[in-house]
Formats: sequence, C-alpha cells, structure tokens
Amino acid sequence: MIVAEPKPIKEVVEMVKDCSRVLVIGCKGCVTVCNVGGSKEVGILASALRIAAAKAGRRIQVGEHTLERQCDPEYIEEVKDMIEGYDGVVSLACGVGPQFLSERYPEKRIFPGVNTRFMGGAVQHGIWEERCAGCGTCVIHFFGGICPIARCSKSLMNGPCGGSAKGKCEIAKDVDCVWDIIVRKLMAQGRLEDLLQFRPPKSWTTARDGGPRKLFREELVR
Repeated sequence: MIVAEPKPIKEVVEMVKDCSRVLVIGCKGCVTVCNVGGSKEVGILASALRIAAAKAGRRIQVGEHTLERQCDPEYIEEVKDMIEGYDGVVSLACGVGPQFLSERYPEKRIFPGVNTRFMGGAVQHGIWEERCAGCGTCVIHFFGGICPIARCSKSLMNGPCGGSAKGKCEIAKDVDCVWDIIVRKLMAQGRLEDLLQFRPPKSWTTARDGGPRKLFREELVR
C-alpha cells in the first residue's frame, strides 16, 4: 500500500489561512489503513482547524467528507455539488488524490493534508517499512522474493557493497543490509548459486526516470 503521514497541523493551518470555508476530504484507501486519511482523521483535522481559527480570532467553516477513493474519477465526481460551497479543500489522500481533485476542480484551491512516504506495509502495529520502488519491471524472484532496488540504500543488484558489516548497512547501525538478508535466504533454500548466474542488465525504461508513466490496458478501455 501507499504509506503516508499527517502534515503538522501548523503547516495545514498556514496553508488554509486565507480560506474562510474549508472542506476536508478523506480517502478510504491506503491512507485509512495507515491511520492517516480515514473518516476519523478527517474529523480530527476538521476540529483542529476550527480550534486554531478560534484561537486566532477568525471565523472558519469546515466541512467533512470521505471518499471511497481519491484516485478514481468516478468517486471524485461525488463531491461535485458539495465542493462548490468551499474556497479551499484539504485532501487527506496520497499525493495522487489532491492532484486528481485539482484537475477535476481547477477553480478550487486544493491543499495536501498528508506527506506521502513510500509503498510498503506494516511490520508491526504502528510501524511501516518500504518494500517497493515502483520500477515497473519486478525482478524479486532472482533475489529470494526480496527487492534490492527499494531496500538497498544504493539500489544495488549485485551486492553487498563494501559498506556492509555484520549484516548492517553503512548508513545506520539499525538498518539491515538487504543483501545480507538475500544471501542468507538463498543459502537456506540451497539456491546461493543462483546469484552467480549471468543476467542481462535490468531495463530501467519502465522506471520513473523516463518521466511520468502511464499504464494502458486495451481490454479495459471503453
């Protein structure tokens, strides 16, 4: 899932300081799972904005709504009539959500209410870790089902590097060297020799460096 974290309330208050009517829109997708943008968080932020405005001696009207998803035009359309009554909208979705809202409602000021961090998952309650860099051509089957692109600090595909020591990465003592994990896993599976096989260089044409990407599936296009 896409993992995000709330922006500091001071930052959000500063963003909407020129707005008198603000609509906070949540998303029931990834950000709900990581407790950042669901209905509960929409209510908390809306209350915080009201309190901040009252302390500053100004009046503000804050509306609340949560969409099924903010990355789908079908659901974005749902707020068409509601959004007309507001001069500012705070999106509690990943970075895709506020952009979709901005494109659909170009006359409105759209503000991001969260900071999108990475694609990953929960390793324990309240802790999420990155697992995917979205490179567009998955090769984890070569590495014991583990992604060196997202999890190696240098995105090395032929590690470990000289900075690895005692299973830890040189960037910090609490960061595991993913290549140590990969090697140990393949050893346990009796597949260590797989790493000695020659493989053609990975194609990076599907990665972000080629510019904004688009996925086209002809069988789904109407």
